Amino acid sequence: MATAALGTLALLAVAGCRVDAAAGPGLSPAPPPPATTEDARPPAPSPPPPPPTPSPAPTTATPKPPPPPPTPSATKPAAPAVLMRPGQTSEQVRELQARLASLGLFGRSPTGFYGDVTSEAVSAYQRKGALPVTGTTDAVTWDRLRAGTPRPTQDDLHPPTTLPLSKPDKRCLTGRVLCISKQSRSLAWMVDGKVRAAMDVRFGSQYTPTRDGAFKVYWKSRDHHSTLYDTPMPYALFFSGGQAVHYSKDFATQGYAGASHGCVNVRDKKKVAALFDQVREGDRVIVY
Repeated sequence: MATAALGTLALLAVAGCRVDAAAGPGLSPAPPPPATTEDARPPAPSPPPPPPTPSPAPTTATPKPPPPPPTPSATKPAAPAVLMRPGQTSEQVRELQARLASLGLFGRSPTGFYGDVTSEAVSAYQRKGALPVTGTTDAVTWDRLRAGTPRPTQDDLHPPTTLPLSKPDKRCLTGRVLCISKQSRSLAWMVDGKVRAAMDVRFGSQYTPTRDGAFKVYWKSRDHHSTLYDTPMPYALFFSGGQAVHYSKDFATQGYAGASHGCVNVRDKKKVAALFDQVREGDRVIVY
């Protein structure tokens, strides 16, 4: 039997049949392996998926520096307060004028009225002190002026003449002298070089000029009346022919708009009356 079985297997093998040796008796033979053809090659394995692109690491945005604060616009300092201006009249203006006069910037006696002359004097002071030139007196100008000038005296504030007295002629510095200046239009009664009284005066016109020179009082006439011009000449102090120092009502009312006939007119009646009482015949008169 064994020999017959082996022969059968051999025949099968020759015939191209394969008997699964593992198949035992009574078992179905294993299925033949699939024919391998060129078309039936197993597909190539799919390429592995690309690795995931790593997400970029989150970056922390560097905060921008805050913009610089806006530069404040340059603001002009507030202008100093104006204390005095043209058109005003006050005792403070009078003090201003006296202080400017002490510096030689105000060529008149203080009046208390802020006019063109005062404005020009203030401008000159401001220009000299490198201050804004306005012609008005602001707080800065006033403070600096007060710090740089002496406090005015009562005579400085209320001088006896409209214009400051001129420097006296050297002939007026000794003895008793009526010192009469055409430049300052003033009469100063001086004794031993000191001014005892001063007053405004006016002189003759170009047709009847007041004579210059050195004279003496040769006649006093309290209630004199001119026969030549038919006009009163009270408190007359004659010094050169018909020329005299005397009170003039016309000068008191018209001021410098008029002129005398050669005399030295005084407009302050009270002052010339007091002068008449003090002056003696023989006292000197200097007109310059």
